[in-house]
Amino acid sequence: MQIIRAAYRNIAFYARIEGGKLHCLDPSKGISGPVPIEEAQLLPLSVPTKIVCIGVNYKDHAAETGRPMPEEPLIFFKPPSAVVGFRDPIVIPAGVGRVDFEGELVAVMGRKCRNLTPEEAKDAVFGWTCGNDVTARELQKKDGLFARAKGFDTFAPVGPWIETDVPDPGNLELTTLVNGEVRQRGATADMAFHPHYLISFVSRIMTLFPGDLIFTGTPSGIGPLSPGDEVVVDIAGVGRLTNPVVEEGSPTAAPEPPDTVQ
Repeated sequence: MQIIRAAYRNIAFYARIEGGKLHCLDPSKGISGPVPIEEAQLLPLSVPTKIVCIGVNYKDHAAETGRPMPEEPLIFFKPPSAVVGFRDPIVIPAGVGRVDFEGELVAVMGRKCRNLTPEEAKDAVFGWTCGNDVTARELQKKDGLFARAKGFDTFAPVGPWIETDVPDPGNLELTTLVNGEVRQRGATADMAFHPHYLISFVSRIMTLFPGDLIFTGTPSGIGPLSPGDEVVVDIAGVGRLTNPVVEEGSPTAAPEPPDTVQ
């Protein structure tokens, strides 16, 4: 089942997509009957309390960055303010230098949880989506830390929807394209740590809440983006996330979300 988050008559809600219409999943929202997609405002898929990211989880990516494979998952964070959705622009801030794409499989948590086993983690996931761990590469090297390089607004695109029917997230093909050219081609089977293990590992460190996002790492092939590009993260059985790339100050940069959405 494909789930998106949308707003209709200033009310935000989650809905399943069927026949080009949105069917609200929460009766308490007071939205009766299906809503045509074109009449709704599409919102970022989640309002997470945190975005947890996994570094160096593919052997080929470790090789291209010159890093050894970790003995345990390496985690870092993006702020919730970095989230944008399908077709929202990735905004390149002025003066940051090279900005890279990193296509990734992303888990969307479905309930509050702590200290999960990998099997329990499977049941705690609401669904899966495509993500792009956008990174200001020169700032990452300069700082030696990830917060600034990966934390700019729009640096965590996710979408196009949440796919709830993914039998094995550890057996998916992932492709990233820039302007129609394949730049990354990988398989989650090549991860050092299976997605369910990653969720279990993170849950032993911190409480996870509904809507929290876990980016599971990127395969080799990372590379730069420029204003005017279009980047696509395509994961078989999950979806196809598309985002244009613009420069800071562009009239097509992502607008502020409406304060009236409840």
